Amino acid sequence: MTDKPQALGKPAAVRTLNDRPLPGKPAPVTAAPPRPRGVAGKVMGRERPSALPMPATREVYALSKPNVLDRWNEVGAGVRAVARGDNVITMFGDIGHDYWAGTEITAKSVTSQLRAIGDRDIEVHINSGGGDMFEGIAIFNVLREHPQNVTIKVMGMAASAASVIAMAGDTIEIGAASFLMIHNCWVGAVGNRHDMIEVAAFLEPFDRAMAETYAARTGSDVAEVVKWMDAETWMSGSVAIDRGFAQALLAADQVTVDEAAKAADLATNELRAMELTLVAAGHTRSDARARINKIKGTPGAAHDDVDTPGAADTELALPLAGLLDAFR
Repeated sequence: MTDKPQALGKPAAVRTLNDRPLPGKPAPVTAAPPRPRGVAGKVMGRERPSALPMPATREVYALSKPNVLDRWNEVGAGVRAVARGDNVITMFGDIGHDYWAGTEITAKSVTSQLRAIGDRDIEVHINSGGGDMFEGIAIFNVLREHPQNVTIKVMGMAASAASVIAMAGDTIEIGAASFLMIHNCWVGAVGNRHDMIEVAAFLEPFDRAMAETYAARTGSDVAEVVKWMDAETWMSGSVAIDRGFAQALLAADQVTVDEAAKAADLATNELRAMELTLVAAGHTRSDARARINKIKGTPGAAHDDVDTPGAADTELALPLAGLLDAFR
């Protein structure tokens, strides 16, 4: 899929599939593909500075699955680094604009942090269940363009879009009790069988691009990676290393569980899960958020401590959990 053969290591930015341009900025003489009728919503992203495939229409929700949020609650909530220097970028939470936490993990924010760090080696600390896959791809490309070494440290979880970002590292370390998950792009869609066929065709190039990226990183056959993605594969730290998704185990003394951050993470995840449940029931994201806000008041605002998002929402965890169970 890449324009030329690439040695193992940092995967090259993907530009073509079988010598044909992947979806992205439409060529001047090529009309943009129509929006799949069955996809509800609009892509949560802005202009992408990279060459990895992006939807030309940007009218697709690429979301974390509810079961991923449940898994993150179990193993990732509150997991943080013991210490961090001034060359560290943290990605704790949803990839993209996190409406409920009032935070952003976007290509724009990462670019700003890289500019502040300057021409130095960097560390990227990841504990995320994923989010906007297209934003994850953009962040992957931004990190790849950094001129110095990039060390990725997976503490807790790097799932879905977050696992794509992790592949940008020159070195990838993962905690023994942490997990890395890969799967196909997951979206919310409604419609008849013709709509579903159209959506599947629309998503295929993006899934293929991710498979190629994972294969370039690990040295695995693309066909094998595709099987792992189709099965939604969760890998512990040791398995991720065995399969080439990481190179070393992260020392246990580099990671801790911040109880205040854990409580905030769990509360915010209840809001995210409720939103996903309402979207799956046919509501738009704006309508789902409005309905939840009638229950809870105002959405989480940005806090001074970006590592404890949604801290003001902790008292809502139990009632929202009960409401979520009722929807399920």
